[in-house]
Amino acid sequence: MVDFLIISTKQTKNGVEIFPKFRLYPKSQDLMIRGGDFYAIWREDIGLWSTNEDDALAIIDSELSKAADEYEQKHPDARVVPLYTWDSSSGSIDAWHKYCQKQKRDSFEMLDETLVFSNSETNKKDYASKKLSYPLESGSITAYDKLISTLYDEENRHKIEWAIGSIVTGDSKYIQKFMVFYGSAGTGKSTVLNIIQELFDGYYSVFDARALGSSSNSFALEPFKTNPLVAIQHDGDLSKIEDNTRLNSLVSHELMTVNEKFKSTYSNRFKCFLFMGTNKPVKITDAKSGLIRRLIDVSPTGNKVPQSEYRRLVKQISFELGPIAWHCKEVYLEDPDYYNDYIPVSMMGASNDFYNFVFDSYHIFKKEDGVTLKQAWEMYKNYCDDTKVPYPVPQRIFKEELKNYFNEYNDRLNLDDGTRARSYYSGFKTSIFESNSEKPSKEKTDNYIIDFKKQESIFDKECADCLAQYASSKETPSKKWDNVKTTLRDINTSRIHYVKIPENHIVIDFDIKDETGKKSFEKNLEAASKWPATYAELSKSGSGIHLHYIYNGDVTKLSRVYADSIEIKVFSGKSSLRRKLTKCNDLPIKTISSGLPIRKEKSMVSDNVIKSEIGIRKMIQRNMEKEFHPGTKPSIDFIYKILEDAYERGVKYDVSDMKNDIYAFAMNSTNQSEYCIKLVSQMHFKSDDPSEAVDSKNAQIIFYDIEVFPNLLLVNWKLKGPENKIVRMINPSPSDIEELLKYRLVGFNCRRYDNHLIYARLMGYNNEQIYNLSQRIIKGERNAFFGEAYNLSYTDIYDFASAGNKKSLKKLEIEMGIHHKELGLPWDQPVPEEKWIEVAEYCDNDVIATEAAWNYLSADWLARQILADLAGMTVNDTTNTLTTKIIFGNERKPQSKFFYRNLAEPVKELPDDILKFLKSACPDMMKQKHGEAKSLLPYFPGYKYENGVSTYRGEEVGEGGYVYAEPGIHCNVALLDIASMHPHSDIAECLFGPEYTERFRDIVEGRVNIKHENWDAVDKMLDGKLTPYVQKVKDGELTSKDLANALKTAINSVYGLTAANFDNPFRDIRNKDNIVAKRGALFMIDLKHEVQKRGFTVAHIKTDSIKIPNATKEIIDFVMDFGKKYGYTFEHEATYDRMCLVNDAVYICKYKDGKKAGKWDATGTQFQIPYVFKTLFSKEPIKFDDMCETKSVTSFLYLDMNENLPDVTEYEKELTKLEQQFKKEQISEAEFNTLSEQLMRRIDEGHDYQFVGRVGNFCPILPGHGGGLLVREKDGKYYSATGAKGYRWLESEIVRGTNEEYIDKSYYNKLVDEAVATIEQYGDFEMFVSDDPYS
Repeated sequence: MVDFLIISTKQTKNGVEIFPKFRLYPKSQDLMIRGGDFYAIWREDIGLWSTNEDDALAIIDSELSKAADEYEQKHPDARVVPLYTWDSSSGSIDAWHKYCQKQKRDSFEMLDETLVFSNSETNKKDYASKKLSYPLESGSITAYDKLISTLYDEENRHKIEWAIGSIVTGDSKYIQKFMVFYGSAGTGKSTVLNIIQELFDGYYSVFDARALGSSSNSFALEPFKTNPLVAIQHDGDLSKIEDNTRLNSLVSHELMTVNEKFKSTYSNRFKCFLFMGTNKPVKITDAKSGLIRRLIDVSPTGNKVPQSEYRRLVKQISFELGPIAWHCKEVYLEDPDYYNDYIPVSMMGASNDFYNFVFDSYHIFKKEDGVTLKQAWEMYKNYCDDTKVPYPVPQRIFKEELKNYFNEYNDRLNLDDGTRARSYYSGFKTSIFESNSEKPSKEKTDNYIIDFKKQESIFDKECADCLAQYASSKETPSKKWDNVKTTLRDINTSRIHYVKIPENHIVIDFDIKDETGKKSFEKNLEAASKWPATYAELSKSGSGIHLHYIYNGDVTKLSRVYADSIEIKVFSGKSSLRRKLTKCNDLPIKTISSGLPIRKEKSMVSDNVIKSEIGIRKMIQRNMEKEFHPGTKPSIDFIYKILEDAYERGVKYDVSDMKNDIYAFAMNSTNQSEYCIKLVSQMHFKSDDPSEAVDSKNAQIIFYDIEVFPNLLLVNWKLKGPENKIVRMINPSPSDIEELLKYRLVGFNCRRYDNHLIYARLMGYNNEQIYNLSQRIIKGERNAFFGEAYNLSYTDIYDFASAGNKKSLKKLEIEMGIHHKELGLPWDQPVPEEKWIEVAEYCDNDVIATEAAWNYLSADWLARQILADLAGMTVNDTTNTLTTKIIFGNERKPQSKFFYRNLAEPVKELPDDILKFLKSACPDMMKQKHGEAKSLLPYFPGYKYENGVSTYRGEEVGEGGYVYAEPGIHCNVALLDIASMHPHSDIAECLFGPEYTERFRDIVEGRVNIKHENWDAVDKMLDGKLTPYVQKVKDGELTSKDLANALKTAINSVYGLTAANFDNPFRDIRNKDNIVAKRGALFMIDLKHEVQKRGFTVAHIKTDSIKIPNATKEIIDFVMDFGKKYGYTFEHEATYDRMCLVNDAVYICKYKDGKKAGKWDATGTQFQIPYVFKTLFSKEPIKFDDMCETKSVTSFLYLDMNENLPDVTEYEKELTKLEQQFKKEQISEAEFNTLSEQLMRRIDEGHDYQFVGRVGNFCPILPGHGGGLLVREKDGKYYSATGAKGYRWLESEIVRGTNEEYIDKSYYNKLVDEAVATIEQYGDFEMFVSDDPYS
C-alpha cells in the first residue's frame, strides 16, 4: 500500500463504510504535492512517477476494493460500503482534494531532468515519468549502415555520428559546435535530420537559421525557449548572415538576452546542438569569424538509393534506434575532442572570395613563405579581375584579413638578402587548406523481398518446448491451458493449433486488402518487406503475413495497432498464438527494441485540480508543452477553461506574467492563430481579489535573507531572539524550502525580491533559472513576480517602515551602529565552492541586521499591526492595501463614486450628498461664495495645465507643490503651517465622494483628536473601530503617539496612491494634474499675492508653509482666516528671531519664543552638517559621530590605500594620451597593446584598491596615518567619490576609539568656512550669530 494512505472503517446505518484517510506525516515517499496541488504519484508497477491524478485515485480505489473484499471475507453477513473516489457523493474525492490542497504541505522534486532509455532501470529517486521508446544497447544497424554509407562518405559519416554520440552521452551541452548539411536538394540531408529527430523525439525543436543571422530579427531566439537538447532546420539559409554574434553565442552556450513576442526580455543559457540542412553555403565573412571554429560542415556524396529500397531502409531504421544511438556513442567516445580544431575548408571555399584568392595563390605563398603587402595586393587585384569578384575588399581590410593566413606580420623587416621590407607577411598557414576527405565507394543496392517456401520452420525449433494444443472444431483452444501438457514438438504444426509463446515474443500481423476488399498477398508482401528482416510465415489463408520478433522492451506498453490493417499481437496472460504452418522463410527471429508505437495512456485532468496558483501555473505550462493534446487550439481551449474555472470558483491567483507566453504560444497555431489569439484576449489572468496571506499564529518567527549567484542559492535564517543561531541552507531543495515555510518569515524587502526566488525554488527552478529571475527582478521587469509569492512571508520590514525610515538595509546598519560588511564578489559570476562559506558569513550579517531592523523600527511595526487589525487583514499586506481596505472596504472600483472638477472653473451647483458633506466638513469654506462668479467652491481662474506644465498668475507651478524664496537675512519671521494640507485638500474637494471621503476624514481628524486625547470624538469615528485602541491607550498598553502614528501612515499612503500613475482604487483617470497637490499650490500663490498686497514680504513658501518677516498679529490673523475660506487650518508654528535663507531649500534660523526660544534650527544639508551646526550655532561639544560621513553610490566604493606606494600620476596621464592616440588611429593596435600593457603594470604598482561596497561610513584622515583615497568604480575605471576629493579616508569603525586623534579636521573646518561665507553674502556673520538683537 502507498505510504500516505490508511484504510479505515466505521459503522453507519447504511452498513460498514470503508473509506480512505491520508497521513500528514511522516513525509510521503510515494506522493508529491506541489503548490497545494497533486503533482505526481509513484507507480511501482511500471517503475515510474505518474503526473496523472487519475492514477492516484485508481490506486486509492484499488486499496479500498481490497480492503472491502477482506472485510467481507471476515464478516460475510456485514453490508460493506466502499467509499470510492470515483463516486462524487461518497466524500472521498473531497477528502483527497482537501488533503492535497489544504492539509498537506508541498513536497516534490522536478521530474524528467535526466534522459532515460527504455532499458534503464528507474527508481523513485530518479524522478522520471517517462522513458524513450527504445533502449540504449548494441545491436544490428544494417539498414542504417546501408543508407548512411550510400549518402555520405566515411569522413562525413564520422562527423554525423560523432555529433549524435555527443548528444547521447550528454556532452553536447558543453560542446561549442553546430552542424550544417550542405548539398543540393534530394541528396539525403533531410533523411539524416529525420533520423536525428526520431532518435531524440521529444527533445528537439525547430528553428529559423535566417533569423539567427539577421541583425534586425529580435525574436530569433524564441524557438529555443523550451531549452531543447537538439535544434533542427531542414532547409535553412545562412548565406546572407548580417551578424553572426547571436549564432556564435547560441552555439557557445553563452548567457543570452532573449526577446519573445509580447514578453519582456530575459537571460538564458541554451544547451542545444544545432543541425541545419541547406543548399546554400554558410557565409563566412573572414578567417577570424567565430563560425570557422564552431561550424562542422557535412556534404553528401550525391549517391542515391533506389526509391523502393530507400523506403524499406527508412522503415527498418525505426527498429534500429537503440543500436544506432549506441554505435554513435561509441564513435564519439573514441575521441571526444576529435573536432576541436576542425576548419570547414570546403564551406570557406564556397562562400569566401578572399579564402579562394589565397587558395588560388597557395603554391606561391607556400613556396616563398613570405610576401609584402604591396605584392599580395597586386596579386589580389589581378585575381579579382580574372574571376570577376563582384565586391573586392579595400586595401585597408585586405591588409588585416591577410594576417589571418600568416603566422607573423611586421611593419618593417630586414630580409635575409639585406633588403628592408615594409608590411611583410611570413609563415604561411598551410593547415587551413588541408583536408582528409576521401572519395566514397559506391555500394550495390538490392531490394529485400521476403522469400516464402515450404520448408522446415525455425519457429518450430525455437518454440519446441512451448505448450501447444490443437484447435477445436470451432477453431478455439480445445482445453484450458492449466490442463495442457503437450508442447509444440508433440503436434503437427501444419494443422491449426495454439501455442503459448513467451510474453516478449510478438507477431506483426499484416492483413492489407486490395481495391476489391480482398486480402492482398502482394500488398502485404510489399509492406512486410520494409520491416527489419526476421522470421516470417504466411497466415492460414495464404494471403496474410506474420512477422515474428523478440521485443526487448515492455510489451504491455505496446499499442495493438501499428497502422491500418497492420496489428501488433502481444501474447500475455492466458492468450496464445493461433497458427497453421504453410510457408515460411529461413531467417532467425530478430530482436528489436524500437520502432513500434507505445500505447497512449488516458490523460484526464479533473477540474478539481485547479485549487491554487501553483496548480494553475503547472496546468498552463503543461498545456503549452502540449502534454495533453498535440494541437495548439485544443491546448488554448484547455488553458481558457482552467482560468475560467479558477475565476468562477473564486480562487485567488495572478498569472499575468504568463500572458505574453500564452499569446506567443497562440500565435504559433498553424491554422487557428486568429481564434487562439482572440480567446487569449478573453482570459482572466488574475482573480479580482489578490492572494491573501495566512497568518499561522502558532508558528515561530524567523528572520531570513538570501544570496543569489549563477551557481549558488543561499538561504540563511534564524529564530527570533539573540540566543538563537543562524541556519545556513546552501542550494536548498524544494522540500527544504517547504520546511522553511512552516515558520513565519520576516525579511527585508522580501515581498519584492526574496519571496519570489524561494517560491521559484519551491516550483523546481534550478540555480541558473533563479539567477536569471533575480536579474529580471533587479531590472524591474513587471512580469518577473509570482502573485502567490508575495504572501510567503509573515511581514516585510522595508514595506512597513515609515517614509523617513525607508532606506536600504546597509544604511540602516550604519544608522543603528552595526558592523557593516560588503562581500566584494561579482554577482554575475559563479562563486568558487571554496568561497561559499564567505558568502554565507556575509548573508549571516544581513540576517542579524534584519532582526536588528525589526527591533529598531518597533514603532513602525506597531503601526502596521494596528492598521492590519483595523482592516481585518494581515501584517504582510502592504500599507497601501490596508489603507484601501479601511476606506473602501470590499469595493473594487470605488471611482464611480468619486467627485472631480476643473479647478479653474467656478462651481454653480453640487449634488445634495456632496453639499451636505462639505457643509459639515468645511463650514467656513461653504458659508460664503467665492470669486467674481460666486462659486460654491474656491476656484482659480486662469489656471492652465498644458503639455504636463501648470501655470497660474504668470508663474509655473510645480507638480508636487509650490516653492518660493527671497534669499537674505530676515527678522521676526512668523512660520505659519497648514495642518495636513494634502489630506484637507482631499476633504475640501470631496475627492472620493461623500461616503469614502467621510471615512478618510475620520482618519485625518481622528489623528488630531488622538494627539489631544479627545477620546469621546475618537470613539465615534470609523464606525467605532478605534474604540478598542482608545481603551489600550487608557490601560497603558499603547501610547496616543503610537495610535496617531498608525493613522499618519495611512494618511500618507492615500496621498501617494492618489498621485500615482499606476492603477489603484484611489486613482481617478481624470486626475491628470495631481489635483491634491495642485489645489494647495494654487492656494499658496493666491495667499502670497494677498500678503504682498498688504505690504508684507513673503520670505519663503514651501508646499504647505509660509514665512513672513516682521509679521504682525493682523497679518497672521489674515492668513489664518484666508486659509479657512479654502478648507485649510493654519497653525502659528513658530516665530524666528532671525533667519538666513540661502535658497528655497536651505536656511538657518533662531527661535524667538516658546519652548525653543534661543535655540537654532537648520534646514538643508549645508547648515545641518553636525560639525558645522554645533561649531557655528548650537555650540554643543563635537562628538566622534559628528566627524563621520556616510557615502553611497550606485556602483561600488573602494579605498585606494596608496599612501606608501609609488606616485603613478604621470603614467596615468600617459595612458590617457595613448588611448586618445589609438582612437584617432595615430598608432597601430599592436603598438597600443604593447605600450598600454606596460603602462598598466606600472600604474597597478601605485594602487591598492580595497573593496567597501555601495554604502559606507568614513572619517577624513590626516596624511601619513593609513588613510586611502575614496573612489567609486565605473566601467573598470576609478573616480573620486562625491565630496571626497583632496582628502584621505578610513572606515569609521577602524577610526573609532584608537585613531580618533588622526581625523583630518581641515575637511570640516573648510565646511565651516563655506557656511560662514554663505551667510556673509547677506549680512555680518558675527552679528547674525550673536546674542544681541538682530535688526
